[in-house]
Amino acid sequence: MHELDDGQVVLEHLAGDHQAFGALVDRYQTRLLNFINRTIGDRERAEDLVQEVFIRVFRHLHRFDQTKKFSTWIYTIASNLAKNELRNRSRNPLVLFQTIKKHWEADHRPLQFEDATARPDDLYRKRYLKEAVDQCVGQLPDHHRAVFVLRELEGKSYAEIADITGCNLGTVKSRLNRARNSFAQLIEPLLE
Repeated sequence: MHELDDGQVVLEHLAGDHQAFGALVDRYQTRLLNFINRTIGDRERAEDLVQEVFIRVFRHLHRFDQTKKFSTWIYTIASNLAKNELRNRSRNPLVLFQTIKKHWEADHRPLQFEDATARPDDLYRKRYLKEAVDQCVGQLPDHHRAVFVLRELEGKSYAEIADITGCNLGTVKSRLNRARNSFAQLIEPLLE
């Protein structure tokens, strides 16, 4: 399955190969988790939303237009779920309190190192930079954050971002330019 492109894997699944859907999950689960987590800023909720993405993909894969890119389609589903989550969260102050409380408790857990063989100062710099980036991305307005994450952190093309967000290409470029400028202003003091 690993040598097949997404479109071929989709066709395999539609033809009855039950392992094909697992291959799609393997390909996209981590990327979607990172995308949604950076968009909504809540890892546990992002994990739930990734599961919802795959449930929707499974239910509606027969409707997928094979002339389009699968990655654009699945990121569109993820983007829409993340937008809905942010919209619903703004209406429910309890969710905000739970998020604050969860992050507060997370500070009291033991440190978890990504790579035990790396030097401690490199780990610290890497962790600090990741936290600074996540903090600054989290401060961007929702519509700027989405295009910034898709382009700068996920590596999507302008056309794919336009399809995923439902915006025209000019709007994507404009929002990305504003997001980059805002991000640069936000991160500069943290890197001094």
